[in-house]
Amino acid sequence: MSANPSRINPILATDTVSGEISFFIFNSLLTYDENASIKSELAKSYEFLDNKTLVFYLRDDVFWSDGQRFSANDVIFTYESILSPNISTPYSESFKHVQKVEKLGDFIVKVTYKYPYFKALETWMMGLLPEHILKNENSLMTSEFNQKPIGTGMFTLKDFSISKDFILQANKKYFLGSPKFDNIIYHFVPDPSTSFLMLKSGELDMAEISPLQLKKQVNKEFTDKFNIYEGISHSYSYVGFNLKLPKFQNPYVREALSLAIDRQALIDILLFGEGFTCTGPFLPGTNAFNAKMKAPKQDIKKAVELLKKAGYDEKNPFEFEIITNSGPRVYIAQILQHQFKSVGVNMKIRVMEWQAFLNTVIAPRKFEALLMAWSLGIKPDAYSIWHSESDKIGGFNFIGYKNEKVDKLIKEAEKIVDEEEFGKIYREIFELIAKDNPYLFLYIPKNLTAVKKNISPIYPSIIGITHNILEWKKE
Repeated sequence: MSANPSRINPILATDTVSGEISFFIFNSLLTYDENASIKSELAKSYEFLDNKTLVFYLRDDVFWSDGQRFSANDVIFTYESILSPNISTPYSESFKHVQKVEKLGDFIVKVTYKYPYFKALETWMMGLLPEHILKNENSLMTSEFNQKPIGTGMFTLKDFSISKDFILQANKKYFLGSPKFDNIIYHFVPDPSTSFLMLKSGELDMAEISPLQLKKQVNKEFTDKFNIYEGISHSYSYVGFNLKLPKFQNPYVREALSLAIDRQALIDILLFGEGFTCTGPFLPGTNAFNAKMKAPKQDIKKAVELLKKAGYDEKNPFEFEIITNSGPRVYIAQILQHQFKSVGVNMKIRVMEWQAFLNTVIAPRKFEALLMAWSLGIKPDAYSIWHSESDKIGGFNFIGYKNEKVDKLIKEAEKIVDEEEFGKIYREIFELIAKDNPYLFLYIPKNLTAVKKNISPIYPSIIGITHNILEWKKE
């Protein structure tokens, strides 16, 4: 791990490391299988009584790691904790569509939604908390539980120390069967080059590696010991325009800038070819992804023609400033600056520290263009980024995007529980956004993970390689 976990608590875990550790310690009612299809976990089964009423039938063979039996009380308690005014969690947004949650028996829970909701099932992929331990807790935000968690998961936490290694121990009584090895040991290694050296020396069994390391430092000695698994990252890089500014309201300008970019060159230079061109806002491989939309090919001639239509030429060049945070994105900006110059566009670059970037640029909307990245979910929710109602302080539509048809389709999709119908609408949303060019979608990196060859069976999945970690053996 390159950073410390903050709170190992599924309803409070907002950083990557805390989320990963929570995955091993806690379970949810539902989860994803290797194909990103929904499957039961703590729920034995579920059914919709109608398009607003969902009933979960819980497993009766699940125990918390302290020996207490899991029941409907824990589901109710977790739901009430998430909505508590004493808890600050971004996950409460997912539950605002719920009208009530009722216990119909020790192992039966009924959820009533205010209206049909497209993420009715995904909402319950939240890890659940033990009522018997936390019901009298004064402050869950500062509770000792967050560093000494009790879960139902396949592992338990042996010890938690800031900036030190810590150990997960196999839960021998896990309801799906005990893991095939006793411990997972996490090493705190902030520097990726150090973790690569630890891999080479045999100190690590598994770690992510960078495209540079893959192309320049991996040799036969390394590949004799390690398998390298490639997967698609759940994030993309983009240029976003301030659409409140007249200069970016002209669609010719946005299209011209898109056609000025050689996206494959970005991937080849920055990622040594280990990435994919990004064609739109939703994750490839999901039913929201529109495969017919292709990444624009660089077309210098057409870009120049479109800029002339918009009133820009050598005597009156189009100029703008792009702002990004310090780090690797500076190199993206420099390559884009060079590519834009080929069509007569002058782009200035301003680089800022991350918190200053958020507080003085994003929050007050003081920018012309931004270079950033967004995460990609298995089940997307376009409202927070692409609906015009999210163009507000605290909202994620900080570029000021507004398309009435997109707005209408997002609201329409929110109340559709049928996966095929939902996917059809979201593929249309994908196409409309991609054609509008509010963002210049750039690329999606690959995830590269090295794992020792004596660990198996491992096979990649859209949800990552650890989806079947319960089956892993170390020879």
